[in-house]
This record gives sequence, structure tokens and C-alpha cells, in this order.
Amino acid sequence: MAAKSGFPKADPGALAFFDDLVPEGAGIAVKPMFGHRGAFVNGSMFMGVFGDRVLVRLAEADRPKLLAEEGATHFEPMPGRRMGEYVLLPLDWIDDPSQAQPWVTRALAYARTVPPKKKPAPQTRAAPKKAPPKKKTKK
Repeated sequence: MAAKSGFPKADPGALAFFDDLVPEGAGIAVKPMFGHRGAFVNGSMFMGVFGDRVLVRLAEADRPKLLAEEGATHFEPMPGRRMGEYVLLPLDWIDDPSQAQPWVTRALAYARTVPPKKKPAPQTRAAPKKAPPKKKTKK
């Protein structure tokens, strides 16, 4: 079933699989993302859940290797909107997390090389303009 955003709801089995795979370590955080979950290191996402699938963010050299595995596909949250660095793990790996673990390790290693995102400078709001003084009228 799709959520109000049009995205599928996170599958409980995929969430459990994700939780089993997320490593512990310095700088690693799990955050909610559009009704799903994402794992981040130093602010960069390296894996996540989308519907009934778990995805990993891989370096260019690793993507074709994972895509060669039966059932692995490019991540497209909407048709025609491929997220280039992300690959969906095969569905049947949910029964054997040991197949996914090396890819999570590679995803984490890659995300650690991505420069941290710079926070945008806070926008300053112009001070409200003062109304011009009212002219005094003679009575």
C-alpha cells in the first residue's frame, strides 16, 4: 500500500532486515526518511529502506558488481527517477543477511569518503520597514 506521498509504506520485514544490517560505529546514525529509514555516516546516507527493499549507496566501481547479482536493481523511487549511486539489494537476501553484509561494508566505506555536506548559511531576514511618519493635520 502506498503512503500519502505516493511512496510505498516501509515493509516490517525490510525494516527488520535493515536493522540487522546497520553497523554500529562512530558517526553512524539511523534517521527516518519519508516514512522509511536511512543509515548515515557523517551526514551521508549509505543505506536505507524503501518499501520492501533495502538499498545501499556504492562507489561507481562497485555498482556493476552488485547489479550482476540476480535480483539487484537500480534504485528508482519514481519511474524514470534513478538515484545513480543507489542499488536495491536482492529481495531473497532478506533470508540470508550474510550475503548483504559485504555490500553494506562497501557502502559505509564509500560514504566515509564523501565530503560532508555543508550546511547552508542561515538566511537573514531584512528588518521590517518602518512606516513613514504620519503627517500631522491641522484641526
